[in-house]
Amino acid sequence: MKRTALALLSAAIFAVIAVPASAQNFPTKPISLIVPWPAGGSTDIAMRAIAEAASKHLGQPVVVDNRAGGSGTVGPAQMAATAKPDGYTIAQIPITIFRLPLMQKTTWDADKDFTYIAHLTGYTFGVTVRADSEFKTWADVVKFAKANPGKVTYATPGSGTSLHIGMEQIAARDGIKVTQVPFKGGAETNAAVLGGHTMLQVESSGWKALVDSGQLRLLMIWTANPSPNYPNVPTLRQLGYPFVFDSPFGIAGPKGMDPKIVATIHDAFKKAVDDPQVKATLAKYDMVVNYKNTADYVKFVKEVTETESKVVDMLGLKKKD
Repeated sequence: MKRTALALLSAAIFAVIAVPASAQNFPTKPISLIVPWPAGGSTDIAMRAIAEAASKHLGQPVVVDNRAGGSGTVGPAQMAATAKPDGYTIAQIPITIFRLPLMQKTTWDADKDFTYIAHLTGYTFGVTVRADSEFKTWADVVKFAKANPGKVTYATPGSGTSLHIGMEQIAARDGIKVTQVPFKGGAETNAAVLGGHTMLQVESSGWKALVDSGQLRLLMIWTANPSPNYPNVPTLRQLGYPFVFDSPFGIAGPKGMDPKIVATIHDAFKKAVDDPQVKATLAKYDMVVNYKNTADYVKFVKEVTETESKVVDMLGLKKKD
């Protein structure tokens, strides 16, 4: 009995010692960063640049794992359901993680199922058309939509995304009806508008190369200020709308992560977004650093959830209890 008690005591002491030691030595192997969008889009490119820079500070590779689907929620939801809270699996967290539970039943609880680490950046969203489109300005789209209710189709990276919700708010203000066609990401929305499958594309700046090459026309952007890359393209505010949509995002892990591990990852990603090469990559896609530390990110999540609840309710998209 004494030996059994001694063994149990030794095991308990080892467990107490091992946990902080594990956190102190973290990381000792590669970290998987889930990017919930297809490879090649602006989010993927930006997150790969950030991951590479963070790797230098962590001393271990941060490996991007693309898991697209569900308007950017499939990857984070899988992480929340299956990943160990050891810091070796983290994910980019789009606003849809907070918004979709307000619209439909989901497998995750945004308040309880994630450990929020750091807020990083946001997007430049824009509305594009094919270069030979009859729509030369946004006013042309509104005029056509008023004469042809529901016939204006627009591609988005998924229902419930900021592109979808933003477009519906714009349409509601104009008193027009437009029809969303959801896809999985920028590569598909680019193909949709180029192929004439939709009249418009509403996306983040993954359209940049096609706009620069003259294949697509950029009608407007949704940032607070004009884009340095497209100074002649109007913002929503310049067109008279009281909106700014930039869908800022950060990174999180599954619930229950050790605060020391959270701090280690946070510090590496904070340094990463300050890296000149990362800033250059972000600038290329009109993305700017929008850093928040762990505590401020948690606060931001609550604020965003409250705001989004009001918006989806106003649009009649809130789920029925």
